[in-house]
Amino acid sequence: MLIDAAGLWFRSYYALPESLTAPDGTPVNSVRGFCDMLAKLITERRPTRLVACLDNDWRPQFRVDALPTYKTHRVAEEDPDAEDVPDTLSPQIPVILDVLDALGIATAEAEGYEADDVIGVLAERERTDPVEVVTGDRDLFQLVRPEPAPVRVIYVGGGLAKAQNYGPAELAERYALDPSRAGDAYAEMAVLRGDPSDGLPGVAGIGEKTAAKLITEFGSLAALLSAAEAGDKRLTPRVRGKLADSAEYLAAAPSVVRVVRDAPVVLDRPDPLPRSAADPDRLAELDRTWNLGGPLERLTAAF
Repeated sequence: MLIDAAGLWFRSYYALPESLTAPDGTPVNSVRGFCDMLAKLITERRPTRLVACLDNDWRPQFRVDALPTYKTHRVAEEDPDAEDVPDTLSPQIPVILDVLDALGIATAEAEGYEADDVIGVLAERERTDPVEVVTGDRDLFQLVRPEPAPVRVIYVGGGLAKAQNYGPAELAERYALDPSRAGDAYAEMAVLRGDPSDGLPGVAGIGEKTAAKLITEFGSLAALLSAAEAGDKRLTPRVRGKLADSAEYLAAAPSVVRVVRDAPVVLDRPDPLPRSAADPDRLAELDRTWNLGGPLERLTAAF
């Protein structure tokens, strides 16, 4: 199981009230929610290996160089290199990392890369165990595959209670894509459609359904663009014009949308899920300091 850690702690932060606090009054809603989500995932999915994947760089320069609008709306006003994170969430992130460390759960990151890339590398490397990617980011649908080790995405965009389980067949059915290349086709569809949450404008006038139809009909984004340039009659003049107008964007966007499969990922420890906490004394101290209570008890019980 590969966890998009930041996605889970952001989701926990917005799902629970800030009235959940430590004895000193510091909000711990994200920490408590993160522990509960992880407990539920371990209890229900029963992974034997688990990695919490981290952003070393939330807005990598290579993506900004390719597409300057990438995540610009998330940049903090006071620091152009920092992500705009709520003031009461920032202090909770080190606590979550301390809890993971005391529990003995592996974390992974790669210098200069996002968690998406870390997940992409670890999924790509795996040749033995089936992989489940837990995320609220649809971009990671591109990772699904049937072999050599199956990769599926547990999509929690609507919350853990409404989690959706996608493999190649489910993804192909959901978006009317070619099942034989569902992951790649999704990434190419996403380039055409765009994604306002990441600052990707997409091709004006081409929405999700049209994007999926075009990728499926022509077989790939490269084939679609070649057909448009050649004046293929299967494309209306309107669509050919829109693709031509977006030529600069279409040349840059694939390198932004596609996760990197060869980033220098480093794990802080082996990834088997431990049977019990690695440092129970430290975990107890974290519990006392931050009032983690029931969520932490449920997480340790899930082990």
